[in-house]
Amino acid sequence: MSSNNGAKILAMAGKGGTGKTTLTALLIKYLTSMNLTPVLAVDADANANLNELLGLDVDVTLGEIRDRMKTETPQGMTKNEFMEFHINQAIIEASGFDLLVMGQPEGPGCYCMANSILAEVMAKLARNYRYLLVDNEAGMEHLSRLNLRKIDTLFVVSDPSARGILTAARIAELTKALAVQVQQKVLVVNRVPQPVPESLDNHVKDAVSKTDLLFGGYVAASQEIFDTEMAQGSLLELPENTPAVQQAFKIFDKFIGSGQ
Repeated sequence: MSSNNGAKILAMAGKGGTGKTTLTALLIKYLTSMNLTPVLAVDADANANLNELLGLDVDVTLGEIRDRMKTETPQGMTKNEFMEFHINQAIIEASGFDLLVMGQPEGPGCYCMANSILAEVMAKLARNYRYLLVDNEAGMEHLSRLNLRKIDTLFVVSDPSARGILTAARIAELTKALAVQVQQKVLVVNRVPQPVPESLDNHVKDAVSKTDLLFGGYVAASQEIFDTEMAQGSLLELPENTPAVQQAFKIFDKFIGSGQ
């Protein structure tokens, strides 16, 4: 799948606990508020729970459909048809965007054929959208499962720590090993104390100088986001003048923007 098939492909990556799912929700908020729609969001992190930050319920995951395809495809229906039918049923429709959830990792057994069909169906589906947004686990194995060989923008999310910045740099290098073509890799440092510590700034400059990461910006630690998440509210309803939302939007403007 590539951006030649219609949708521009945006992806999030970062180690657990950096808040990349929060930033994914803010990116959906950005794209819908800028009318850069329709958007298909794929929650590809087994622990992400993106739907909860968007105020949406999930009935079935792509992983469950893939498991069922192996044993439940009825006579007279191809596995491709089974997968396509059930994926279309699994799409969670919202205002300006749709959501699909990958679900739990693979169990024992070979999933090669199932993943190949999943990638084929997803490529067909992506042609109906302006943007395909994938929220990944740190290892980004789902990029391979979805056959995402070309990504327009990869946002690599770090927490404000030396180890987090180092991990972000490693993730940026990992895309080369996966043979994924990435047009631009953008480092976003999340949950940053204000003012930004000089030591953190130095680590960021060092990582950017040694990799092909572009520095996107800092997003401040946010009481408003914390309160919304604790109340199990939707981040889509956060006021746009919330400082962390403004900072995230500024980054998205720079690297996506209406002209992209």
